[in-house]
Amino acid sequence: MGFVAKAKRMTFLVHRWTGVLTCVLMALWFVSGMVMLFVGYPKLTPWERMAGLPALPASSCCVDVAAALAQSRDAAAVKGIVLTSVAGRPHYVLQEGDGSRVAVNAVDGTRLAAGPGRAVESARAFLHGAPARYMGFVDEDRWTHSRSLAPHRPLHVVEMSDADATRLYLSSATGQVVLDAPRAERLWNFVGAWLHWLYMFRNQPLDPVWSWTVIVLSGIGVVSALAGALNGIWRWRFAGTYKSGSKSPFREDYLRWHHILGLSFGALLLAWIFSGLMSMNPLGVFDAKGPRPDLAAFEGGNAASLRLPLPASEAVALLAAQGFRASELEWRVLAGQPYILARDGRARTRLIVSEHGAYAVRERWPEPVLLKAARRLLAQPMVSSETLAGYDAYYYQRQEQSMYGADDKRLPVLRAVFDDPGRTWVHLNPYTGQVESSLDSSERVGRWLFNFLHSWDLPAMLAAVWWREAVLILLCIGGVLLSVTAVVLGVRRVRKWSGKITAR
Repeated sequence: MGFVAKAKRMTFLVHRWTGVLTCVLMALWFVSGMVMLFVGYPKLTPWERMAGLPALPASSCCVDVAAALAQSRDAAAVKGIVLTSVAGRPHYVLQEGDGSRVAVNAVDGTRLAAGPGRAVESARAFLHGAPARYMGFVDEDRWTHSRSLAPHRPLHVVEMSDADATRLYLSSATGQVVLDAPRAERLWNFVGAWLHWLYMFRNQPLDPVWSWTVIVLSGIGVVSALAGALNGIWRWRFAGTYKSGSKSPFREDYLRWHHILGLSFGALLLAWIFSGLMSMNPLGVFDAKGPRPDLAAFEGGNAASLRLPLPASEAVALLAAQGFRASELEWRVLAGQPYILARDGRARTRLIVSEHGAYAVRERWPEPVLLKAARRLLAQPMVSSETLAGYDAYYYQRQEQSMYGADDKRLPVLRAVFDDPGRTWVHLNPYTGQVESSLDSSERVGRWLFNFLHSWDLPAMLAAVWWREAVLILLCIGGVLLSVTAVVLGVRRVRKWSGKITAR
């Protein structure tokens, strides 16, 4: 047997046995992927969170920020100050230097004890008085793997008797609702994201066993799909036919259909499995290779020590005079200039800034101020900037069910490009004065090898909502049929193999 023949035989055997190992998983990935087009993993979006908060009162509120800071372990190290509502009443939420959270009653300046009773009260306020039942603590379960929940663990669990039978998770540090999971969303997720991401093998937010399980299985799937594609092409008669009159050498129905479906959907299968592997960022191949943007330099100060000396009640009244009913105030600093970022019940924003000795309400920061702050992000010079009025391949909004559905990608946005080794791109949100995203060259490659290949998420594709979904569903059905024929063949092969073992 020559080298070419041996190579083809080895490719055939690799495809056969890796297919036996992964065929069921491939079918489940396609089925769960179709579910994920319409139902995402539970998350609390900015719109849901703000809709659950009342407008802040302009009277009987609030103690000075300094009084709230006095409840911190180290006031000088506090990294975030937000005036919001917990259990329907105004509270300051402080982000400590270590990332932990502290809630302070904004009326009397006392520190909040976020026990079970307060959790139930907060849950009822969030869903406007719906009956609630306290279910206990959980450090992590199948719906709470997100790293963003780390400062709030352990979490209170409260079951609500609303129309959606919502399960709420609340912070044990602040009493805030941090995740909502309606019953239908939870049930669909058992055959959706939970199944797709193999979360039955995940035990904690950073779980190397789970990570490498997914990486290894995806890698085997890539090898199987590639070997199958090569084997299918080699066996297909592009010119002429076999004696049976078919271009496929297989006479048995399942083999022939597996061959035809593999040629029809094999490239798609390979692209989706490969991009799924890339989503795990194996060995950190898409990690930023240089220094990350310096957010502390970008801000140029800490709100704990540099903030507008405007009382919260006056800030709320100033916004109300402009027709803006604030549900949340956040004290921030941009390029050394303190300001207040306000949000209303629809997650819209306004800025309160100091101008010419007076306070003014603005919708967004002017471009020169953002550019001044942007130059502080990296030691290397900023080589270009542009204001994007529309979405492009690197800055775009995903549907709410997507894993990125909670990202509020507003327009316009300022893009700054730097002359660092990674040619870093930074997107700055003029409505909030915050860095929206940062991508160096490695991360931009990852955007194509994972996001594009896996989700077909170019703005033009996302805009054609029903066409995109219809095409993806049809392609997924093709992938399911291909995988099902592989399952049938795999079961037969295992039975034949086990029969030989038994006969010995």
